[in-house]
Amino acid sequence: MIRITRLNHAVLYVRDVERSSQFYQSIFGFTEVAAVPGRMAFLRAINSNNHHDLGLISLGSQAPSPPLGAIGLYHLGWEVETIEELSTAAQLLQKLGLLRGASDHGASKSLYAQDPDGHQFEILWQVPKEVWGQLENQVFVAPLNLEQELKHYSSLT
Repeated sequence: MIRITRLNHAVLYVRDVERSSQFYQSIFGFTEVAAVPGRMAFLRAINSNNHHDLGLISLGSQAPSPPLGAIGLYHLGWEVETIEELSTAAQLLQKLGLLRGASDHGASKSLYAQDPDGHQFEILWQVPKEVWGQLENQVFVAPLNLEQELKHYSSLT
């Protein structure tokens, strides 16, 4: 058995590494820690202890997108610390026209969007574990009422 502690980073193929790097820096506040111009970039999240959390490798402007529903990565999930930060993220994604969906998963509250190459990502706030109860072992998906969740959970964060 290999004892994994957590996912350390993800690497994405993109068409334009500079465009993608700028996107992740402007949306998430990532810092570019290393790059080979025009070919690859490595980005770190604000509070991360990792060397990098996201790698970007350019395949060029003509690289095809994988067909929808093909085997492969569905999305990356990026966690925020508070429900208020999730609300701020929702406002930003909405303003930029990037918000594609929002779900209540019981143990987490999630927003869905995609980057310039169509990679889907989730921004989530995880409900404090002591509140999970039965939700820990259930698959739960419902529409997210962020305003209601803010009122309910603001006192816990």
